[in-house]
Amino acid sequence: MYLSRDFTFDAAHRLEKYHGKCEELHGHTYKLRVTVEGDPDEEGMVVDFLYLKKTVNELVISVLDHRYLNEIISQPTAENIAKWVWDKLKNPLSTQRYRLYEVSVWESENSFVSYRGE
Repeated sequence: MYLSRDFTFDAAHRLEKYHGKCEELHGHTYKLRVTVEGDPDEEGMVVDFLYLKKTVNELVISVLDHRYLNEIISQPTAENIAKWVWDKLKNPLSTQRYRLYEVSVWESENSFVSYRGE
């Protein structure tokens, strides 16, 4: 079974190795979806939504929200942001019963990347 929760954060960045308008400083309201995979426990839950919210807010949103991403993530493309988030959440969201399955990052309503730790 898969369980997901969505988050948003606002941040600025520039793509230093890219030649085009994204090379300039600009910002996004990012959407982040975190998905875990596992079996429900005796209470019928894969993972408590409150625990998922608290963990992601503590380890990811509080670090990235209203920040200049270039100071945190090298070449902060959507792909690199998704990998960074995965690396932050993989251990805290992995137990014997459930594991981090996928991280998706939207830069806009129509453009997103998904990462499964490959």
